[in-house]
Amino acid sequence: MAYYFLIAQLPQLALGQEPPLSSAAFLERYGAMLSASDAALLGLCRLGLQSGEESAPTSSAFVNAWRGRERVLTLALAKLRAAKLKFEAPAAEVPDGLDEVKALAKAAFAMEDPFEAELFLDKGRWDAIESFVGLDYFTADVVFAYFLKLLLIERRSSFKSEEGFAEYKALYAGIIESAPKAGANGEPK
Repeated sequence: MAYYFLIAQLPQLALGQEPPLSSAAFLERYGAMLSASDAALLGLCRLGLQSGEESAPTSSAFVNAWRGRERVLTLALAKLRAAKLKFEAPAAEVPDGLDEVKALAKAAFAMEDPFEAELFLDKGRWDAIESFVGLDYFTADVVFAYFLKLLLIERRSSFKSEEGFAEYKALYAGIIESAPKAGANGEPK
């Protein structure tokens, strides 16, 4: 199905700028313009992977590619975090293939600054979304891509570095205050 009218109305998106509308507003304003099957597929377009969620194939190559990629990214990051913290790794195996996604996860995980790592992952996601969209500009794939990009922009706009740093300082101060105090000989009191 072609979505000429819907796609022609969509405001321009750019990574790093404020979202022109929220994802909820998008769904409210444009959701009814989608066919029932495309609306159901749009509901599968999310960032990350829900716990225990499987990527069962759908009728959309775009949605399948996106969900498969997110599954690999989510599992690769979970395994890297578990190894670093010496926790048991998630039971789910990282699927074979998508080596560029595994490399993206590794590169982000190696970054010192978690904020920069998140920005790096978002840029990788943005690029992947663009690579999944075909050349026909008025298809459901373009709507799915737009929604995912909107979620990325919305997510990025929720990052507040000043608030994050203030929260970090408060958490750190709480940890220091609750830590056992050392006596004169270095032993906890």
